Amino acid sequence: MLQTLDAIHAEGLAALAGTSDHASIEAWRLAYLGGKGRLKNAMAGLRDVPKDQKPAVGARMNEVKAALEAALEARVAALGSAAKPATGPRIDVTEPGLVLTEAVGRRHILSHVRDELVDVFGRMGFEVAEGPELEDDEHNFVKLNIPPEHPAREPGDNFYVDPPESTRSARMLRSQTSTVQIRVMEDAVKRGWGPPIRIISPGRVYRPDTVDATHSFMFHQIEGLAIDRGLSMVDLKSTLLAFARAYFGPDAEIRLRPSFFPFTEPSAELDMKIALKPGDEPRWIELGGCGMVDPAVLTMCGIDPEEWTGFAWGFGIERLAMGKYGIPDIRLLYQNDLRFLGQL
Repeated sequence: MLQTLDAIHAEGLAALAGTSDHASIEAWRLAYLGGKGRLKNAMAGLRDVPKDQKPAVGARMNEVKAALEAALEARVAALGSAAKPATGPRIDVTEPGLVLTEAVGRRHILSHVRDELVDVFGRMGFEVAEGPELEDDEHNFVKLNIPPEHPAREPGDNFYVDPPESTRSARMLRSQTSTVQIRVMEDAVKRGWGPPIRIISPGRVYRPDTVDATHSFMFHQIEGLAIDRGLSMVDLKSTLLAFARAYFGPDAEIRLRPSFFPFTEPSAELDMKIALKPGDEPRWIELGGCGMVDPAVLTMCGIDPEEWTGFAWGFGIERLAMGKYGIPDIRLLYQNDLRFLGQL
């Protein structure tokens, strides 16, 4: 075994001296130091060495391994220092770079509109709150005062992850950002912050709608919630009118139509006069729902409805973007057509 190790040592150094490039050095490394190389194979024979000779053989094996590895490092370093200079054209790395005449990218229009909305409501004293997109039945329905028999719970109208009849913790992709309002109220009570509360919650929501010019199975909403003493529908309408005129201009017109939602009482639909195409006459377009927070919702979140009142609203961000920028088809927002995306 000692003679075998001496041979590996001598032959390895001789073979390494004959290498001339990195490819041949790598081939040498595999032949002598690799997992199936000569030194590794010699190590496998250590079990057949007599017990009294194993210390000497093991020590010699380590010496050979260290010597070959040191020789390899020296050979790689020598080859690197002797490398020929590049024969291609010289590159002046100090030369100023080229200035691009056109932007290579920009924020998507939905991100841009979201930032605009956050800015408008931020100036009105509303803070941004976020919540999970994978929700449970309790926050998406139960605490929003939506009873088990309500049609909004139908499996055909939601993306359920768990069977909807399983438990109140059945998971689903949230169908509305109103779930964030519930979590904010719960957290406020839990942490002892309590009302007043003024938040907006922009984010993605999911409903299995048929895709057409005004609908998509995934879209964005922005919800608002205000809770304080003595709030009324007057405060709600004033807030929405202030938003419309701040975002769409001083001539913006809105109207509230009586409606019904399980989580607000009274409830209303918010319409606004919008021209969806340049040159079209403005017509009433539904932006979303709104109303006073139902006392049952406040109670389930731990807030005393005898002391506090609140109002809430929810808009589709895509619909606001379409109205603000004259976009006739919601599908344009998701087709990644650079001709469209570069117009903003």
